[in-house]
Amino acid sequence: MDFLEIASELIVGFAALLILTKVLGKTQISQITPFDFISAIILGELVGNSLYDEKGGVAEILFAISLWGGLIFITEVITQRSRKLRHFLENTPSIIIRKGIIQFEALKKNHLDLNQLQQLLRAKDIFSLRECEYAILETDGSLSVIKKSMYAGVQKQDLNIAPTSINIPISVILDGEIIYDNLKMISVDEKWLLNEIHKKGFTSAKDVLFGEWTEGNDLLLQGY
Repeated sequence: MDFLEIASELIVGFAALLILTKVLGKTQISQITPFDFISAIILGELVGNSLYDEKGGVAEILFAISLWGGLIFITEVITQRSRKLRHFLENTPSIIIRKGIIQFEALKKNHLDLNQLQQLLRAKDIFSLRECEYAILETDGSLSVIKKSMYAGVQKQDLNIAPTSINIPISVILDGEIIYDNLKMISVDEKWLLNEIHKKGFTSAKDVLFGEWTEGNDLLLQGY
């Protein structure tokens, strides 16, 4: 197998995997389940074996990716429509702590020991079991918790403080490049941005490493 053949198969495999991730959606990464994890490993093995198999070529790589990707896609569609199959493949969240009491049977069912539970609780800023009212083990292995009222953070409604509006910061300059799509999103033009850049002492956008716009605040600019 020469280098040209390896390069062509790598490029085709890369493109096919990129298309496959677009088709399958973001849940393959952001909400990965044990089934998704195993599927990703097998998919990588299929591509690797097809790549270095002297009898295999571009067609074999595309066939392996298409077939396995098709099976995953069909499974995702079925799990969206069938609750029973969804439960079988993805499981369901489990209540690990209920009203401050550890549910031992739930721990055993999910193969979770106390040290692991303590680690997950510490990641949620809970260092003592007495602080936790409920803890739910999600299907992706993360832990969602509800603290007991005496340990919960104070909210504005508890102090009768009027709520303030929440705005999303928008990046307008990254690595010296103006993000024009984001300028349209906030209904400003390049002329306004350049004017703000000059006010901050910069010559042009190329001198700005990072620029961030937030409604109601001054433009945040950081140089190199």
